[in-house]
Amino acid sequence: MLKLAMDSTELKTTIDRVVDYTLNMDLTWDWPCGVAYYGVSRAFEVTGEQCYLDRMAAWCDEYIEAGLPTWTVNTCAMGHMLVTLYQHTNEQKYLDLILSKIDYIRNHALRFADRVLQHTVSANNDFPEQCWADTLFMAAYFQLRVGVMLNDSSLIEDALHQYYWHINFLQDEKTGLWYHGYNHVNKDHMSGMFWGRANAWAAYTMSRVGKVLPQPYLYPPYMHIDSSLRDQLATLKRLQREDGLWGTVLDYGPSYGEVSASAGIAAAMVMNGNPLHGKYINLTLDGMANNITENGRVLNVSAGTAVMNDIEGYLNIPKKWAQGWGQGLALAFLTALAERQKKEKVE
Repeated sequence: MLKLAMDSTELKTTIDRVVDYTLNMDLTWDWPCGVAYYGVSRAFEVTGEQCYLDRMAAWCDEYIEAGLPTWTVNTCAMGHMLVTLYQHTNEQKYLDLILSKIDYIRNHALRFADRVLQHTVSANNDFPEQCWADTLFMAAYFQLRVGVMLNDSSLIEDALHQYYWHINFLQDEKTGLWYHGYNHVNKDHMSGMFWGRANAWAAYTMSRVGKVLPQPYLYPPYMHIDSSLRDQLATLKRLQREDGLWGTVLDYGPSYGEVSASAGIAAAMVMNGNPLHGKYINLTLDGMANNITENGRVLNVSAGTAVMNDIEGYLNIPKKWAQGWGQGLALAFLTALAERQKKEKVE
């Protein structure tokens, strides 16, 4: 059993604060909001607070009226919220948007090598034949959720295919850590940094496969995913700092502690369920508590980060402002803890 340093009442209060701040942010239909509202969706699913769902639905409906952007890998992150809205309202307009995003991924998104999704942030070919760890959260995990929801085996298979190739291209077998990106044209990892949030995207989404996919052990790629996560977490736990955070560059001691990466990594530990990870999870919980303000703002979250040219590029990314992905990953961690608490009480 995971004995938390925060009781269930305090945990729920913290979730409420972070959700409220998140829903009051001035976010647009893109990946920052996609990650943020994924976190709110998880908070609704775990707590049952109807107001979370109602506020998301009202925002979504207003945005549909105002007009939606064109799809990219990054804008597909908004699909996570849509899945939750459709599952709990059964409204066709949400399913229509989900299917539109899926059509983009299946038939229009740029791919390279063995059908690997190229990371895209606009309608332009910004990063030719590059895969980024971010794509697992924005597109592959979304595909998996939709595939399970619609019982669409081809979607499930393509989602697992994306996991398979992103692991092969991005994970360093010696350390278990993940590079931020891979350039298939040059056959390299560009600056070759073990960026904290890239490892959070990878760890968190891999930890969710076994939770979302019924009988995952019947899918051979799942064994690849499970082993990848095991080796990654084995190294990450040794890189955790005394304050419960992980550095924005994981293996560089002077780099600053970054809260969104830390939340995503610790959430993966909760989901993975290794009982020996409890002390690392609690240390992160302490670190998170020190980085959430009274009004629910998550502090020390690095700004948007491309695959930078060198380590200085990563170290100089500012962390002054609240970010949607920081709010969302914090909620992913807090709700994973709340969900596990509930489960353990039942058992």
